[in-house]
Amino acid sequence: MVDGFTVITDPSRRRILDLLLAGERDVNELVGELGAAQPNVSKHLRVLRDAGLVGARVDGPRRVYHLTNTPLADVEAWLAPHRARWARAFDALERHLDSTGSTPSTEENQP
Repeated sequence: MVDGFTVITDPSRRRILDLLLAGERDVNELVGELGAAQPNVSKHLRVLRDAGLVGARVDGPRRVYHLTNTPLADVEAWLAPHRARWARAFDALERHLDSTGSTPSTEENQP
């Protein structure tokens, strides 16, 4: 099985995952949206299937791809401590702003 880091290193595979977030697509739809050759898209789909992130169903002559419920567990595990650090930093900033009474006004955020 391919690890999550290997899967997401390629921008085309990340784009396929992003496109499939919106719903199922067949390979021709993915080819059109990626602007890539069909054999290349099929190779990326094979990597995503091998990683368990994408599944396919047969619909007549088409193979329709969808996201599975398999998370990128190794990527998520690596990100967890970083996410916790960012949360602590934002919490500290919020506490600081609350203590100084500094909050952005609505007028400052208007275009």
